[in-house]
Amino acid sequence: MLGPEAAWELIAGRVAALGAEICPRREALGRILAEDLLATTEVPPADVSAMDGYALAGELAAGSRLPVFGTVAAGDRPGAVLAVGTALRIWTGAPMPAGADRVVPVESTGEIAGPPPAVEIRAPVAAGAHIRRRGEILRRGEPLLSRGTRLGPAALALLASQGLAAVAIGRRPRLALLATGDEVVPPEREPAPGQLRDSHTDYLLAAARRLDLAATALGIARDDPGELVATIAAALDAHDVVLVCGGVSMGGRDHTETALARLGAEIVFDGVAVQPGKPLVFATRGERLLFGLPGNPASVMVSFRLFVRPALERLAGADARFWGDARAVELAAPLAGGKGRDRFVPARRRGLVGGGRELVEPLGVRGSHDLATFGLADRLLRVPPGAPAREAGELAEAIDWE
Repeated sequence: MLGPEAAWELIAGRVAALGAEICPRREALGRILAEDLLATTEVPPADVSAMDGYALAGELAAGSRLPVFGTVAAGDRPGAVLAVGTALRIWTGAPMPAGADRVVPVESTGEIAGPPPAVEIRAPVAAGAHIRRRGEILRRGEPLLSRGTRLGPAALALLASQGLAAVAIGRRPRLALLATGDEVVPPEREPAPGQLRDSHTDYLLAAARRLDLAATALGIARDDPGELVATIAAALDAHDVVLVCGGVSMGGRDHTETALARLGAEIVFDGVAVQPGKPLVFATRGERLLFGLPGNPASVMVSFRLFVRPALERLAGADARFWGDARAVELAAPLAGGKGRDRFVPARRRGLVGGGRELVEPLGVRGSHDLATFGLADRLLRVPPGAPAREAGELAEAIDWE
C-alpha cells in the first residue's frame, strides 16, 4: 500500500493550476497571484524627511542657532531650496529641499521666537540622518510580488501603493460534494433505527469555505450503481473536483470505484497507508479530479486535510503540498508509538513553552467514527510507522487541523 508521501506525489503529478482570471484588488483577499508583478512606482517617490524637524546643511555644533525661513509639508511639490546658513521646518514625508543634507528631529531642537524665528540645534546629527532616499524601498521595475503569493491585507496595501487596480489571480476550483449510503439521512431528519445523519457535507462545505471556495452539495446518493454513475457523471461535467463520501471499501454495497470505472475514469490509487483514512481513492477523468473519501467522519476529515486541501490549493495556484506546514511541537501528554502505517492523532494547543514552541495535548481517540474527539481538535499530530512512544515534554510533528 502507498505511503502518504507517495500518494501525494501521484496526486501532485496530476494537479496543475487552473489558469488565471482578472480580479479587482479589493476583492482579491486570500486569492493566489497568478503572475509575477513588478513595481510601477518608486518608493519613496522622492527624497523625503523621515521625521518632523528641521532640514539643514553641514555640520553644526550643539547650541548653534539658525533662522527659519519657511516650512515644507507632506504633499508639497518638490522644489524648495534651503538657503545657506538657514533652516527649514519640515514634516514627516515632506520632500527634502535642495541644498539640505540632514534632518534634525524636533525633539533635538529648541524654538526661538522671532522675528525672524530661529531654531537652536541641541543635538547635532550626521549627514544623511532622517532622510528616506528616493527608491530605497522599491525602484520601478523591481520585483514586487511573486506568482503563487497568497494575497493578504499587507500585500493588497502594497498593490494599492503601486496603483494596481486589478491583478491576475488563480481561478478557484469548482467543487462538488456527494454523500452516499442507504443508511445516511439529512441532518434535519430523525434517523430511524440503523440510520445516521450526514455530517460529511457540513464539514466539507465549511472546510471549502475556509479556503474561500464555493462548493456544491449534491445531497445523498443511494447505494445504487446506476444512480451513483449518473450523479457523478453530471458532477464531473460541471466541476473541477468531485468528493464522494463513502462506498470506497470492500463491502457489497461499496460502488464508488465501479461507478468510476463505468465512467472511464483512471483510478490512480485506492488505498493509502494512513490511519484514519486508509480506503482513500483518487481518480481522474481528463482534467477532472475525483476523491473517494472513506465513510467514517474522522477518515473524511483527515483525508481532506492531508490530501484534498493541498490539491485544491494547488489548483488555485498555491505551492501547497502534503504535510508542508508541519512544525515541531512539545507534547503535553504521552503519545503512543507507531505501528505499521502513519497514524494521525487529533490534538489541542495548550499554550507556549520555551523558545515559542507550542505545547500540544494529544486527544484520546476511540476510532475513526469518533467525531466527538476530532471535533475538539485544533492540531493534527503525526506518528510515523514504528515510531517509539513519547512522553510529555518530548517533541512531535504537527500541523493546524483546520
